[in-house]
Amino acid sequence: MSGNDSRVDMTTGAITPKLFALSWPLVLGNLVQTLYNLADMFWVGRVNAEAVAAVSLMFPTSWMFVSVAMGITAAAVALVSQYVGAGEQRQADHAVGQTVLLTVAVGLLLATIGFLIRYPLVSLIGAQGQVFTYSMDYLEPILAAIPFTFLFFAFRAVLRAAGDVRTAMWLVVISAGVNVILDPFLILGWTLVEGAPIVGTITFPAMGVRGAGIATMISRVLAALIGLLVLLDGRWGVRLRIPDLRPDREVLTELVRIGAPGTGDGLARSFAAVFFAALVARFGPIATAAYGIGIRLMSVSWTVSGAVGQATATGVGQNLGADTPDRAAEVAWKATAATMAFLFAAGALVYAYPATAVGIFVDEQPVIDAGVVLLRIIAPFWAFLGGLMVIQGGFRGAGQTAQAMALSLASRWLFRVPVAALLAYYLAWDENGLWWAMAFSGVITFVIGAAWFNLGNWREGVVDTEPSVDVDESADAEAVAGED
Repeated sequence: MSGNDSRVDMTTGAITPKLFALSWPLVLGNLVQTLYNLADMFWVGRVNAEAVAAVSLMFPTSWMFVSVAMGITAAAVALVSQYVGAGEQRQADHAVGQTVLLTVAVGLLLATIGFLIRYPLVSLIGAQGQVFTYSMDYLEPILAAIPFTFLFFAFRAVLRAAGDVRTAMWLVVISAGVNVILDPFLILGWTLVEGAPIVGTITFPAMGVRGAGIATMISRVLAALIGLLVLLDGRWGVRLRIPDLRPDREVLTELVRIGAPGTGDGLARSFAAVFFAALVARFGPIATAAYGIGIRLMSVSWTVSGAVGQATATGVGQNLGADTPDRAAEVAWKATAATMAFLFAAGALVYAYPATAVGIFVDEQPVIDAGVVLLRIIAPFWAFLGGLMVIQGGFRGAGQTAQAMALSLASRWLFRVPVAALLAYYLAWDENGLWWAMAFSGVITFVIGAAWFNLGNWREGVVDTEPSVDVDESADAEAVAGED
């Protein structure tokens, strides 16, 4: 299938089927990613509760570094989708090259910083004893993979922005599939081939938690290399041209300007997640393990809402580029309503069978009991958490990343962390106060976000939609040659 066959143009036709066509590959891709996260926790759970606690703590910690890529990807989606909507394909390709350049530079910088501060950082979060050792085992390969992870995210973002969500989906499928396959071999030391006449017996060393991190690193490197080949080929909506990798101060400045609030958004989420995990860790490994499993189950809601939010960003961006802001608003509201309806149903299912859900990952009854309490509190509110993510996607597609960042700051640092500390420690609700704070923050921030989006201050877009191509002529010649 050619790349053109897989692209979705959100500027014409009925919105609902177009939105579905744009969303389902993203939902499927995110579902595969979620299954990887669940499989990761499943195999780590075969080690012991301390290993589960370590991964539970390091998941938000590693995301603290990776979340910086959110700013770059948000800026790339805003620029590329609006250029595509305006018919400025060459400018869209040029933005792709500058996105890759910025992504590599920032990824290398953050990987270096991460290695330098990893010991005090893990200690600050509250990991001790065996949990500390396991945490370092998991975190180190994740840090090494950051530049490739950034590229992986950037490739997916620019493909989505061009309307090609299926190729972006396959990048996720490949990455997560490799990870899931490698997990049991690297974590538990499985034998791959036993007694074969030529190759003999191949047994992997049991690396425990470090094996989970190495599996993730290998999968991200592979996905980044495949994504690079896809963009260099250029048949999937946008093309990476070598001349476009020369620094363009104007475009890089625009990416940073649009992306800075997106990076703040990601950091607000990740710092809050790390801080929240530290609050949980104070209640011991049982609560921490239950929280880690609960977060993995909550990722079911992120699977849908995150994907639909990405599709919404593409739809809003393309329609603003085509100068149809009313249609952009309709895309956002229809996406929000559909997402919340689905998540109400999913939350009800988990609420009805919480012990079964937690028992998939661990067979220690204290952890299962703690997980049941957590899910009974938070599952009914999944829809509000998901609806907020879709609204934020609408803001990002318009290039209004500051609004999305403000909602993240309010959700985490105004309505979640302070309320969690109040309920759990001051009012002595223990860890249950933490779970109620998560529910409260989801509801109140969704209401604020929906009201803010309804004001319509995002309708102007961020790119000049007048036809103009101001890029290197040699790159233009390359483009023509590539089409012949």
